[in-house]
Amino acid sequence: MADAISLTGLRVRGFHGVFPEERRDGQDFVVDVVLTVDVRAAAASDDLALTVHYGELAERLAEVVEGEPVDLLETLATRLAEVCLAPDLVTAVEVTVHKPSAPIARAFTDVSVTVRRP
Repeated sequence: MADAISLTGLRVRGFHGVFPEERRDGQDFVVDVVLTVDVRAAAASDDLALTVHYGELAERLAEVVEGEPVDLLETLATRLAEVCLAPDLVTAVEVTVHKPSAPIARAFTDVSVTVRRP
């Protein structure tokens, strides 16, 4: 069993999508991440430097969503996973990107893509 740090429901405005109006008007994206991290050293020492600072992580994730537009949620989720894996402490990540206002003609609650990376 592995330790985990989760950040869920990070809502950020972005301009991703394949349609011109998505790129022009933007919409909110919601990001959930689960990081696999061994937190034993941080817990034993009570030292923030030995774990993932989730406030800083949230800012880095938001910068990606607010940054360069992409067509696909798959691309955005992969970029976010790369950010999560940057600290050496993180051994794996699961990233889910939700697009609750996706341009779908039918009633729906959510569309999301989840990627898992070691």
